Amino acid sequence: MTQVATVDKILNDTYAKISVMRQSACAHDCSDCAGCGTKPMAVHATARNLIGAKVGQQVVVESSSKKLFSIAGVVYLLPLALFLLGYCLAPVDSDALRGLAGLMGFVLGGFMAVKYDRMTQAKGGFQFTITKFF
Repeated sequence: MTQVATVDKILNDTYAKISVMRQSACAHDCSDCAGCGTKPMAVHATARNLIGAKVGQQVVVESSSKKLFSIAGVVYLLPLALFLLGYCLAPVDSDALRGLAGLMGFVLGGFMAVKYDRMTQAKGGFQFTITKFF
């Protein structure tokens, strides 16, 4: 995955603090639509700065798409899969109890996603690398 970011701070010879504008479906072209009321938000992260980018420069940062897809799978698909498994495999005839089993599966999936996020953050989180600057 490639994004444009701004260098906010140089941490040391290898790392820099960057801000990346969060992507959304809204193009923030408010003069052409009724306006959704959302404001663009910046996500702050640490990136490897092996090319010597300076504070204030616009840079291109890259990250592993494989890791992004694994995170998205755990966060979005795991709770849904556990909900469906709980609902379909519940050994009862009552739809209410099947729904409860599905809800328990969904909550378990959410709990597992939070644990995965914390484990990923403890291992260094999602890594960005500055590849070029403008």
